[in-house]
This record gives sequence, structure tokens and C-alpha cells, in this order.
Amino acid sequence: MPNRYRWLAPPAISELIAAELDAARTAAEPWAPLERAHILSQPWAWPHTRVHAAMFATAIRQRDPQETLGQFVRIIVAAPGSLTGRYPIGNTGRTTMALTETAPVPDELGEMLEQALG
Repeated sequence: MPNRYRWLAPPAISELIAAELDAARTAAEPWAPLERAHILSQPWAWPHTRVHAAMFATAIRQRDPQETLGQFVRIIVAAPGSLTGRYPIGNTGRTTMALTETAPVPDELGEMLEQALG
């Protein structure tokens, strides 16, 4: 049975994710804030899926077929990955990284995640 605390991020993380998604909506280059939102969201099923939905919408707006398809796949696997704790830490969520590829987490995001996850 999935951990019920894996569905929603704690309020502090939710606020950070929302701020990054807002920044992406108004940025000339939306991918950097979307990637930050993705790294922050990975441990929680709903925020993780929501970020991939925003990435999917961005890929459609940019008419990027590879990214659109990649985000479609990632929307499907995001929640199960978060619920089981099987997500690639530090992955930016983009198709420029393999689905299972890990990467270093930026220091400030790592500190926030450590506090939230205990």
C-alpha cells in the first residue's frame, strides 16, 4: 500500500513548486523553472504529475514533438514512481535525460528537500 504522505507535498514545498510553475508561465525560457519544479516535486505523486502536465503543455506550445511524446510518457509514470519511491533523484524531467538517469540536485533544492523529507 502506498504511503499516504507520498500523494501531496508539504505546504512549504508546494509553495516553491507553485512559484516555479508561475515563473515558467511568464518566462521567455520556461524550461529552467520547470526543471526546478520537477526536482522539487519528484517525491510526491500529485505535484510530480502536475509538473509533467505543465511540461507537456509547454512542449505542445513550442511544437516540439519529441518533448511532447516524452512528457506524455512521463505523465503516465510520474505518480507510480513517486508512490513507490522509485524516481531518479535530480532528473530534470526533460527528454534530454533518460527516464532513469540521476543527476546532482542543486544545493538549495537539496536542502529544501532534506528538510521536507526529514
